[in-house]
Amino acid sequence: MRQVIRDLEESKIREVANAGLGRSDVLAFWFGEGDEVTPDFVRQAAIDSLQKGETFYSHNLGLPELRAAIAQHLSRLHGTVTPDRLAVTSGGVNALMIAMQALLEAGDEVAIVTPVWPNLTAQPLILGARLKPIPLKPVAGAWTLDLEALLAAVTPATKVLILNAPSNPTGWTLTREEQQRILGHCRRTGTWIVADEVYSQLFYEASPNGCAPSFLDIASSEDRLVVVHSFSKSFLMTGWRLGWLVLPSAITHDVGKLIEFNTSCASVFTQRAGVVALQRAGEITPRVVAHLKTCRDTLVPLLQALPGVELARPAAGMYAFFRLAGHDDSLATAKRLVREAGLGLAPGEAFAPEAQGWLRWCFASKDPQRLVLGVERLQKWLGSK
Repeated sequence: MRQVIRDLEESKIREVANAGLGRSDVLAFWFGEGDEVTPDFVRQAAIDSLQKGETFYSHNLGLPELRAAIAQHLSRLHGTVTPDRLAVTSGGVNALMIAMQALLEAGDEVAIVTPVWPNLTAQPLILGARLKPIPLKPVAGAWTLDLEALLAAVTPATKVLILNAPSNPTGWTLTREEQQRILGHCRRTGTWIVADEVYSQLFYEASPNGCAPSFLDIASSEDRLVVVHSFSKSFLMTGWRLGWLVLPSAITHDVGKLIEFNTSCASVFTQRAGVVALQRAGEITPRVVAHLKTCRDTLVPLLQALPGVELARPAAGMYAFFRLAGHDDSLATAKRLVREAGLGLAPGEAFAPEAQGWLRWCFASKDPQRLVLGVERLQKWLGSK
C-alpha cells in the first residue's frame, strides 16, 4: 500500500454521518445532495434504454448524441463549444480525477483555493503532487478572495490551479474581472486552470445567462483550461454518476485513453437519461434553482437570527456555511448536534483547517419546513448550553 494512501484523511463528513447511522429521528443536512428524486421522464429514458438491451460498452468519450447535446447546452450558455472538446465521465468526481491524471506528475505544484470540497485536495495528493493552499478569508460571514495573494502564489512552477467556484462549501463565486485577471496571469505562467463549475447554474443573482461567471465565457478553445461539470446538482441526478469535461481539443483523444483505463465508459442507459435531461433542461433546472432559492431564503434569515451565528447569504450553491461563537471544534460540535439535537451538519474542518469552527448546512430540501424544524432544534440546543 502506498504511504500517501495510508496518510489520506478519512472524510469527516462521513464520520459525522456514521455517528447518526440507524437513527430515524436525525434531520440530516450533511451531504451535498437534496432529497428530491430525478424527474420521471429522465428515469424513463434510462428504463427505455435498458428495455432496448443497451447494456454494452460505448465510446470512451461518450455517446455522440450526448456529446452533441452537451455542446448545444453549453453553447446556449457560454458561446460555441464543439463536441470535439468534450469527454463524458462517470460522475463529476471521475471527471476531476481524470483531469488530474491528465495534467499532473509526482512532485508537481498545485495551487488551490480553500476551504474546498475535500476530494479536490485529496486527488492531487493521491498522484504525488504538492498542494499550495490559497485560503479565502471570512468577512462578516462571507468568504472572500485576496486576488493579489492568489496571483502571487501562482508562478511558472505552478502546474495546475484548482478553482471551485461557485464554491462548496462557502458559496464564494468569482467575478468576471477576477476570472479575466486569473486567466491572463495563468497564460503568462503556463499554468493549467481546472475549474470545477458544477454549481454554476445554482446561481441566485441576476446574470445574462442565468449562470455564475464561467471561464468558458472568456477563454479561447485552446487555453490551458479544463472545466468540470456534472448532472448531479442542477439536474437532480446525484446517484446516476454522470459528468463531463470541457477540454482543449488537442488533448481530448488522450483523455479518452485515460477514461479507458479508469472506467472504459459511462453506462449507455445513464447517458440516454443525460440526453433527455439536457433536451428538457428548461423544465428541470429553472425549477430546481427557484426551489433552492426559496430554501436558502427560508434557512439563512432564521440562522442569522440566532445568537452567536456568523453567516452571509450565499449567492450560489446549496449550502449555508456558518460559524457558531464558542464552538470552535467543528467536528466535536457536529457530533454533539447529532447526538444531542438530532441535527446532522457537516463540520467545517472537513474542508480546510481555516474553516475550523464553521458548519455546513445543505439546504436542498424538498420540504423547506424541514429546514425550519432543523433551526428549531439548533436553537433549542444552543439554549441548553
